[in-house]
Amino acid sequence: MTLLSKNELRELVLANPPLVENMIDMDIQLQPNGVEMTLKEIRTIEGPGAVDFDNSGRRLSEGDTIEFNEDGWIHLEPGIYKVLLNEIVNIPKNLAAIAKPRSTLIRCGATLETAVWDAGYSGRSECMLVVHNKDGFDLKKDARIMQLLFYHLHTEVEEGYSGRYQNENI
Repeated sequence: MTLLSKNELRELVLANPPLVENMIDMDIQLQPNGVEMTLKEIRTIEGPGAVDFDNSGRRLSEGDTIEFNEDGWIHLEPGIYKVLLNEIVNIPKNLAAIAKPRSTLIRCGATLETAVWDAGYSGRSECMLVVHNKDGFDLKKDARIMQLLFYHLHTEVEEGYSGRYQNENI
């Protein structure tokens, strides 16, 4: 696998369909090695979830949306939260992606947990925000919180992602 550069990402973002849609400011969000993804919504995570082998018993945890204040900020106490991103990705069959939190989150005592973005996936993704700082963490709507890193696969996959989350939250 080879990590895509800013120049390659720019071409793909401007393609049809775009690699990443709904960017607030492409010039700011395109980084030397990835695309910065922004905060749309934060939800609590409540109740048990479940995962099994064939997904017949899969159950997602519930949760409520946390409202931003009149200035667009949210204060989060230590704990875990579900984050919904502004951007929609359309990953072709010759790419895959992974995400990392922006270093500022880590320096403030917060981090993100993410999954792999499979070749062929399209949709608006979610991730888990973990606030470790005992004093909590403040986030503003549309904050750049993670960097999505795209990789060329050595060969294109025959069948791309076709799971439950395809085209979700669009």
